[in-house]
Amino acid sequence: MSSGRLPLVEMPWLPRVSATLRADLRALEQADAAGRGAGLQRLATQYLGLNQALSLAQAAKKLEAAHGTPKGLAPFRLGVVGNATLDFLGPMLVASALRHGVNLEIVAADFGQAVQEATDPDSKMNQARPDAVLLALDHRGLPFRAGNSFPPFDGAAAAADIAAIAGGFRRHCGAPCLVQTLPTPPEQLFGSLDRATRGTLRAELASFNAAIAREATSRGDVLVDVDWLVQSIGADEWFDDRQWYVARLACSMRALPLYADFVARTIGAIRGKARKCLVLDLDNTLWGGVIGDDGLEGIALQPGDARGEAHRAIQQAAADLRARGIVLAVCSKNDDATARQPFRSHDGMILRESDIAVFVANWDDKATNLERIARQLDIGIDSLVLLDDNPAERAQVRAALPQVAVPEVGDDPSQYVRVLLAAGYFESVSFTAEDLARADQYAGNAQRAQALEGSRNLDEFLVSLQQEIAFAPFTAQGRKRITQLINKTNQFNVATRRYTEQQVASLEGSAAHYTLQYSVRDRFGDNGMIGVVICAIDGDTWRVDSWLMSCRVLNRGVEQAVCNRLVDDARRAGAHRIVGTYVPTDRNGIVKDLFAKLGFTRGADDASGAQCWTLELAAFVPHRVFAAERVAERAPEAAGAAAT
Repeated sequence: MSSGRLPLVEMPWLPRVSATLRADLRALEQADAAGRGAGLQRLATQYLGLNQALSLAQAAKKLEAAHGTPKGLAPFRLGVVGNATLDFLGPMLVASALRHGVNLEIVAADFGQAVQEATDPDSKMNQARPDAVLLALDHRGLPFRAGNSFPPFDGAAAAADIAAIAGGFRRHCGAPCLVQTLPTPPEQLFGSLDRATRGTLRAELASFNAAIAREATSRGDVLVDVDWLVQSIGADEWFDDRQWYVARLACSMRALPLYADFVARTIGAIRGKARKCLVLDLDNTLWGGVIGDDGLEGIALQPGDARGEAHRAIQQAAADLRARGIVLAVCSKNDDATARQPFRSHDGMILRESDIAVFVANWDDKATNLERIARQLDIGIDSLVLLDDNPAERAQVRAALPQVAVPEVGDDPSQYVRVLLAAGYFESVSFTAEDLARADQYAGNAQRAQALEGSRNLDEFLVSLQQEIAFAPFTAQGRKRITQLINKTNQFNVATRRYTEQQVASLEGSAAHYTLQYSVRDRFGDNGMIGVVICAIDGDTWRVDSWLMSCRVLNRGVEQAVCNRLVDDARRAGAHRIVGTYVPTDRNGIVKDLFAKLGFTRGADDASGAQCWTLELAAFVPHRVFAAERVAERAPEAAGAAAT
């Protein structure tokens, strides 16, 4: 194993930037709509310095002005307020967001105007109605210093400032805030005693950060743990006092690309762009050596052996990811029976076959096998991360499938875990019971796919699933999961409207709205809460504001069961008709015929080009369904509250 450590501040998981970047950017002007979006994201998946990020951000803006939002990228308007210089941050954020599948628009406040922008309802930020606001604050611009006598520091005033800023944005524009923890500078008053002495900067920052982590998530804001980021790279890499005094730069220029990526991956997670599946190579990745040549006795996996311990650490990290809901798959160039031997027979293995949702071992190229894995799990190819020791295989997959995340891991397996987890592919902004169970749910999807192959027809397959569906209105217990679905679901989503947790809360019990959440389980497992319906009540007409559903239950008759329930509830409330609107995007083509399939009649399109559909309830005939309605022992989301 190599003895060199990788400097995380330089994001070693990204390939170094190509010398042809400018030519590649010019070539995008000739690409089609899909090619422009994919091309921007591919070029962003390199390590970009400030000038390179600026070139990419300018090219993206130019392409958007000429052709509209690039296809395949999720739009996001981010407000940025701070007490330090933000000029260099904007282009780095835009370029980094492209890396995570987001087309980012920045609305930046003037220097030091965070409180004013938040509390004035007519401020530029509040009038812009951003999707979220980044509080890019530094401790040196917050009122931490209490005076020149001991104790010199007190974080209470700083915490009050943060609460006022976040509260102002929630009231005046309804946007959640991305609230940062504050990194601790290396200077100390008492040395080791600083941490235990109230009134030192280290102790006050620790108390402040604990409160931020606790309060931000409880009020519906999003935590951005910059303090952890700085700990991972070292305070000396982050703090540059000269740049602070000269230009009020909160972090060093060397750390700026990593900081921008850290924020951008959080925005990607808000938009549902975080990865869902870790695909593992086997030889020289999960174990040392080649199982086909070295045999069970020859591969390195034993405790006490340095090489074996490094590979066991990789397995343990994969097992930990699975425990929090990340799906595991295997993709190996190997004979299938040989590849499975260590999982079944080696006592040094931490992972077992039952941990792997899809196991693919053959001699096909890896890009083809990755597509096979995505199909079997019924997830997008952009949900995959490939961990592979072989640089040639990594390059082949990047060229063939640029949507797949392929970290550069070097040649030292002792560094693989650090690099993989530092890359932030599995970033999360909330955590529910459904997330915890996701690995098992996708393993169930693979079993369902096999069951479908063995059925004579679709109806026989649907009957064999023994599906049960539970319905409930929106409740506080399910709020996080409902908000997560609303912001992550792109394909089965008729209108693609996004709502914050605060906005979801306002719908609970609203007399002007009908809300529905639903969960599905079958003989292969519980899919948890997978769908949401919101209707605005307009006299005797219900207007479908949102209808979205996880694609993992698509084509199983669930949408027909939901339609039947929606009609029943509307009739009981005295409604005569339901009006649905389909707003086309580049991701939701699978629902363009949903209303027609359910018996709605198309009317005139509205001024924006959205399709308008009407269902007269008097003439409605219930659909045949393949799911029995069940009364939940508790609301289908209640388990999510326990895991949050």
